Order: sequence, then structure tokens, then C-alpha cells
Amino acid sequence: MSRTTSSPNMSSTSQSTSTHRSGFGLGGESPIVVERKVKALLNELTTERFDTISDEIVAWANKSEKEKDGRTLIQVIKLVFEKATDEEIFSEIYARLCRKMMEQISPKVQDDGIKNSEGKPFAGGNLFRKYLLNRCQEEFERGWVAAAHVQDIKKVSEKTKGGEGSELYSDEYSAAAKARRRGLGLVRFIGELFKFQMLTERIMHECIKKLLGNVENPEEEEIESLCKLLTTVGSLLDTPKARAHLDVYFSRMRGLMENENVNARMVSVLQVCVPFPCAANIHWLIRLSRTLSNSVNVNGFLAMPLLLLRLLLKFTSLLLKRKLPSCGRTWT
Repeated sequence: MSRTTSSPNMSSTSQSTSTHRSGFGLGGESPIVVERKVKALLNELTTERFDTISDEIVAWANKSEKEKDGRTLIQVIKLVFEKATDEEIFSEIYARLCRKMMEQISPKVQDDGIKNSEGKPFAGGNLFRKYLLNRCQEEFERGWVAAAHVQDIKKVSEKTKGGEGSELYSDEYSAAAKARRRGLGLVRFIGELFKFQMLTERIMHECIKKLLGNVENPEEEEIESLCKLLTTVGSLLDTPKARAHLDVYFSRMRGLMENENVNARMVSVLQVCVPFPCAANIHWLIRLSRTLSNSVNVNGFLAMPLLLLRLLLKFTSLLLKRKLPSCGRTWT
């Protein structure tokens, strides 16, 4: 039996049509192949193998060199983002990967649909950062897809208390738990990106202000996200320039601890972040005590805790009344 052959033109046309229908990019790899390969690499990413694995991931992202819309780069960012938010414990290594990708993405990778202030397409590292920040901002502002999911968790908890333990593993509970895990993972990832100087200090303050926007009847997701973000980046934000802002934040959080609409579990979460009123953190209090101790004698130093308490309580009420500036700008 002889094998039927076709003309070169027919073969070329057939291959072109097949490539178009299957979603192959100009780089020659289909989205399915890209997803499979990059996911496998992300699963192998460790501190010990970071250099070799990250080089391969960057190489996959650079397949967008022959594209005009950066579709392969967008897909790689999506996979890294999903992995980072789903595995909070490894947020630092994924943020490190993003920093390396921003530095090593080929300048030939561009998106003709996104222009800079000069009317030129975003390209290379700037394009990567633009894509990543847009994704972070969209997910952060959306919150834990959650309002319905949070209600599902509450319903399941009530049923569990009532003896209906089987409801604990319902689809609703699983979906809500996943939303919570990814929501906290997102906040941790945003904080790690800030540590690698991919996000600005202004963006961090915008995030905190948004999470502190509702002090009368806050959602649990807002409180947990706020504490997660502050435990991740709080020490880096504690600078002389930003200390006044931090005092306002922590005073607001102190007020939340006394809010009747905040349940006991959330109060305990807040207590971890707010050990003292009107202090950005324990280091702030130590610095203040050292400064004041220089102005008193040794015997007077024993009265320092009481003096500090009086000073802190005196300004608490004033700080709680201060309004946070509105936010809403893009993360650039």
C-alpha cells in the first residue's frame, strides 16, 4: 500500500489552518503546551535550583518575541501569579522569579495595544511589570470573590456547631476556603513584590488605606488581609517619613479591636499586629523610650512605662479621628 502525498502548497495551507485553529502563537507553541511546560517548571522551582529553572521559565516567556500582543508572556505571568497566590509559603521565591523575569525579558517582547506616554508600545521589562501590576491590582480590588463565599463559610460553621459535621466538606465550604487561601496569598505576594522593589511604597499605603476603609462594619477578609500585609512589609514602611501614617493605621486597628461588630477571632488576629496603641511596632516604642530616657535621671527612668502609657492614650483619640486620604489611582 502506498502512502498518499499532497502538494507542498496544500500541506502548507493545511498546517497554517491547523495552527490557527489550535491556538498556536507565532512562537510555535500552543497555549496547552506552554501551560504544561511552565507548570512543570514551577513545580520544580526551589531555592537550590532557582537559577536553572528560572532561566527556562524566562525562555518560555521570551517566545513572545514574535508576537504583537504578548500572549505567551501573559500566559506565563498568569501561571506564576496563580502559583504564588495558591502557595503563600513560597511567595518569596515567586516574587524573586518575577524580579528576574522583569530584568531579563527580551526588549523585543512588546504589546502594540499598550502604549506609553510617548505613544510607543510597552516592551521588555516595562511590559512585564505592567502586566503583573495590572493583574495584582485587579485581583486585590476584586477582593476574595468572596462575599458569597464568606457567607457560605458562616453557614457551614453554624451547621457544624449544630451537629451537621458532614457539611464541613461541602462544595461551598471548599470554594470559600480556597478563596480565603488565595486572597491571603495575594496579599503576601504583593508584600513580597514590594520587598523586591517591584511595587512602590505608595502602592503599599494605597492597599492599607483600602483595607482600612470600613472601620464601622469591616469584613473578616479585610482584617485578615490587612494584618497579613502589615506583618509582611510593616518593618519596611516604618520610616521617619511614613511614621505618621503608620500611627493612624495602628490607631484605627486599635479601634477595630474595640468594635462590637468584630468577632473574637478577628480581635485576636489584630492583637498580633497591634501590641500597643499608637505605635507602628515594638521598635517604634523602643526608640521612643530611649529618646525620653535621655531627659530623665536613673531614678526617674522607673516611671517611664507610666509616662509612655499616658502619652499614648493622650494621642489615641486624636489619631482615631483623622481621616485616611482617598485612593483609587493605578499601580504604576
